[in-house]
Order: sequence, then structure tokens, then C-alpha cells
Amino acid sequence: MPAGRRPGKVYLVGAGPGDPDLITVRGRDLLSRADVVIHDALVSPALLRAARADVERIDAGKKPGARRDTQSAVNRMMIARARSGRRVVRLKGGDPCLFGRAGEEAEALARAGVPFEVVPGVTAALGAAAAAGIPLTHRRLASSVVLATGHEDPAKPPGSIDWKALVGAGTLVLYMGVKRLEGIVSRLLAAGLDPGTPVALVRWATRPDQQVVTAPLRTIAVRARLAGIRPPAVLIAGRVVRLRRRLDWAGRRPLSGRTIVVTRAKDQARFLSDLLKEDGARVLEAPAIRLAPPLSWAPLDAALRRLETYRLIIFTSANGVERFFARLPEKGIDVRDLKGIEIVAIGPATAAAVTTRGLRVAAVPAEYRAEGILKTLRAMEVGRVLIPRAAAARDVLPRVLRERGAPVDVVPVYRALPAREGMKEVSAALR
Repeated sequence: MPAGRRPGKVYLVGAGPGDPDLITVRGRDLLSRADVVIHDALVSPALLRAARADVERIDAGKKPGARRDTQSAVNRMMIARARSGRRVVRLKGGDPCLFGRAGEEAEALARAGVPFEVVPGVTAALGAAAAAGIPLTHRRLASSVVLATGHEDPAKPPGSIDWKALVGAGTLVLYMGVKRLEGIVSRLLAAGLDPGTPVALVRWATRPDQQVVTAPLRTIAVRARLAGIRPPAVLIAGRVVRLRRRLDWAGRRPLSGRTIVVTRAKDQARFLSDLLKEDGARVLEAPAIRLAPPLSWAPLDAALRRLETYRLIIFTSANGVERFFARLPEKGIDVRDLKGIEIVAIGPATAAAVTTRGLRVAAVPAEYRAEGILKTLRAMEVGRVLIPRAAAARDVLPRVLRERGAPVDVVPVYRALPAREGMKEVSAALR
């Protein structure tokens, strides 16, 4: 490492079971400050958006047909980037140390002398059980829980998994067992688990598109095949699964199972998205536009120099309000300099953006568009008008006002440009 450069560090961070809001506060903070993010395939794209725009993102997800040395390659990537003085977040689904190979990666970092930190996460077993309405323990039904991997090939002779020990647990949770489900069921039955034991398979745990299938052990493989259950999924077996009939809180939300695309600009979408998620919807944020500064501030700056000549300012969007007022202090103008100028806002959200700055809105039309503003202005003395708005907006408002004899200055305070963010997720959802 070059002299004087601060040594880098690797953070092995648990991303949680699927819902991007279930990462720890520490994990999200590290993600927002990372120079490099090396993530697994199951990490939510929405969570990755919490990283800086200039972060180096590396998809290290295991894919069918991948080379056997994939893990070694990941280890080398972490070590090389940390040695160059960068902050590396190795983002892993669930908890990094529970079937997440964080132990192997930590060993590689320790051998290389690279400092690291492990940040735990909500593991898939806990997330899947909670979101499916299945308490893993219950005083009447289960006082012990066993977590195991179902990835071992059931066709092989008995290996590292002690199936007889597994069936003695009050609740059994198996990871990565869907592809070998029939063999796993046979092993559990042979080990003595009651064929009538209630079983749940939870796919895409904690996500809005979570899928849950329940059946007795003897028929769960058939039920899963008919329902088209594929990885990633966890299996939960035990009497506690019966409680799901009464405790399935997630499946009872009004928008559960619905996918909704929100096309608002990124900085405006969160409030609506949060409301939809709260009611159980899967929300895909795909902004139709992104906001950019105008090509030139000269028209607005010229208008601000003659601010006292305006009788009326018309705001046609909250975006216009935000960018107009952001420019004032840069030009040495205080909101008190707007005293005596009446303000009209196109709708309640735009009016709220004005009033939060301590100014009064003279009028809000009943119809939230240019035609509504024109109807409202019939009862007002107009005078000279300033309209700070998006570049290339409709010309109905300024044209009609000029036809009525009012001097009108239209100044661009932002541009609305086409956006592509989120389209990959939308395309995948449509398919």
C-alpha cells in the first residue's frame, strides 16, 4: 500500500432476509459509506440503492455453471480492494455467518492481514417464520429450534447431517432444500418424524411477493411441486406451523400480493411508496423522469433582479417551489423580499411547499392544472406575472395570460429528463 494511505477494511454485513428495511442500522450506515460493495445475488436491488452513486458494485452471486473457484475470486477481490485503502462492504443475504460463508471469508482476510468486522443480520429462518405468521418457539408447542442446511445431496450416504438429531427438535428449519425436497422428506420420515407433521415452505421470505405453502410432511413435496415453489425458500416443520392459520398478519394486509409501480421522481416517491408497502404491496420505483438544473440560470437571475416589478408568482409544481427558493440565497435575496407579491399554487402539495417557508398562498384552484389556475385568476388583479417552472412545459397558462394583456415572464428552474432507473426490475416483474 502506498505510504500515507489509510489502510482499508472489509465489513462482512448481513443484508437481512429480503425486505431492504430489515438490514441493521449499522449495516445500512456502512453501506451508505462504502467505496466498494460486493453483494450476493439475493440482495435486494432496493437495498443497493442506499449505497453512494459512485460506489463500485460487484455482483458475486453464485450462478449455475459458475467456476468452482468463485469463492476464491471473491476473497481476492476483497483483499485487493482493502489493501488499496478502500472501505469494502461484503453484503450477504440473511446473516453472514449462518450458511453464508462469512467464516471462510474472515479466515482469508485474517491470513492476508486485512482488518475486518462482522455485522450480523436477520437470518432467513427468523424472517421467514415471522413474515409467515409462524412463531419458531411456543410454550405449549416447541421449546427448541434446530437450523440446518438441506443442501447436502440426499442420494449420498449419510454424511455431516444427523437426521435423527434433527427430528428431535420442537421446530426444524432447513435452508436450501427445495431442489432436494423429496429426498429430504424421505430422510426425515426414515429418521422418525411423524408423516402428519405440519410443514411450511416460505419462498422470498419477508418480501411483498413472499409465497407460503403448507401441508403435512407426507404431502409437502407434491404440494410444493403443484404450487411451483422454487429456490430461494426455507422449510419450517413442527406443530407451530398450525398457528399460521390465525397469525398470518402479512397475508391479510389489503394490498398483499399486488405489485405497484411508482413512477414519481426519486426524491418524491418515498412517501407514497411507504404507504403502499405498509399495506403489503410490492413496490417498484421506476421514476419516469429525473430532475436536473436548467441549462442556464440567467433567465431566473434576471427576473430576481427586478423582483419588485412582479404582482404575482404562479407555481405549477412543488419542484418549481423547491428550486426557486433554493436559488434566492445564492443571489442574496431573502423571502421577505417577496412581500407584496401574491402567490398562486397549482395544488395543495405545491401550496404546502410555499407555506413551509413562511409565506401565504393567495389562491389554490379547485382544478389542479393550468386551466384551473386561469379560472381562479379571473377574480384577481393580475399585473406582471412570474412563472418559475420546468423547461418545456405546456404553454396554455402564459399564452392565455398574455392574451388577456398581462406581462408574463416564464423562467425555467429545472428540467424534467427521461429516467431509466428501476426499469430492469419492472421488466422482470412484467415477464
